Amino acid sequence: MPGIRVVSIPAQHPYVTSVTAAAGITVLPDPRPLGAPDGVWWPPVALDPQWIRAHASTADLLHIHFGTESFTAEHLAECLSAAREVGWPVVFTVHDLEHPQLNDQAGYHAQLDVLIPGADALLTLTEGAAAEIRSRWGRTALVVPHPAVVPDAVLPEAVASTESAVTSVIRVGMHLKDLRSNIDAVALVSGLCDAIDRLAADGIDVSAELRLHRTVRDDGARETIRELAGRDERVALVEHERLDDKELYRAVAGLDVCVLPYQHGTHSGWLEMCWDLGTAVVAPRVGFYAEQHADGTVVSFETEDLGPALAAALRAAIDSPLSTRPGSTDRVREVSRRRGLRGSELETLAKAHLTLYSELVETHRTVPELRS
Repeated sequence: MPGIRVVSIPAQHPYVTSVTAAAGITVLPDPRPLGAPDGVWWPPVALDPQWIRAHASTADLLHIHFGTESFTAEHLAECLSAAREVGWPVVFTVHDLEHPQLNDQAGYHAQLDVLIPGADALLTLTEGAAAEIRSRWGRTALVVPHPAVVPDAVLPEAVASTESAVTSVIRVGMHLKDLRSNIDAVALVSGLCDAIDRLAADGIDVSAELRLHRTVRDDGARETIRELAGRDERVALVEHERLDDKELYRAVAGLDVCVLPYQHGTHSGWLEMCWDLGTAVVAPRVGFYAEQHADGTVVSFETEDLGPALAAALRAAIDSPLSTRPGSTDRVREVSRRRGLRGSELETLAKAHLTLYSELVETHRTVPELRS
């Protein structure tokens, strides 16, 4: 059959680029609103029933990933109806069962109640998420793991030819970014300060680095974080503009452990970045973070009694036989090993998407009632 033309929501995203890399898939570029500046996010133009009808002949399939939060559930239902009308099957990858950018989940859950029952096929990233989808909506989702986040060209290298260049201090990091809705900043920073002091009292040479954007969504929380960090000599707060990708990779690669400061969520691209860079991850026991890698590189903690819980999780991550020091030759070897696994996995991911797309498009071409 001819190549498959996909309208992806969004199209210009590293995840989408990776999973649609198979020959035979063409992802159409994101249509831009008239006069939209570069580097600014806008609600997806293609996620509109009139746009879908107007471009019926230019594509074969609609694949929704994320970016739906600007629309109502009713609007999304109209988009699904328009896709059915023009003969496009609809695929929905359930990245999030809880939206990380929102406090009030009611609107997003209403969207899921439209998209999950209404899509022709579902994908998700972990078995746990697939089980929840079965339980809540009675649908089966194909489980496809997250692809690599960090490009080969910026993977970390050893800081020197000898291990003497690797510092003895265990470096723990927590990136708070702009204090988006799912970041429980004050509680997690307070718990981390307590955990670092507990580890130090046990003789572990450890420090913590907090990173925060200069522009944040909660000025009060920022002031509290400044106060908490200022009380502990082992904790440093770094405030900066949003890092570009290379700066971010360099910062995370310099850590022994990265703590995810989330109070709700489902899956994490940040966790995948850490895995690519060889940095251990300590994550709250919410969503399905720990399932993203079943190799023991993600250590979970309960969000109750945070100081002791975080101290125990950090100790487990530090003591893990899978742990490597930033800048060491062991870290470089481990990153190389993981890169090899990612390469094999990516071929499987892209093939799975091509197979799914091909089956759906062929079915819609040959079964008349599916085109109406």
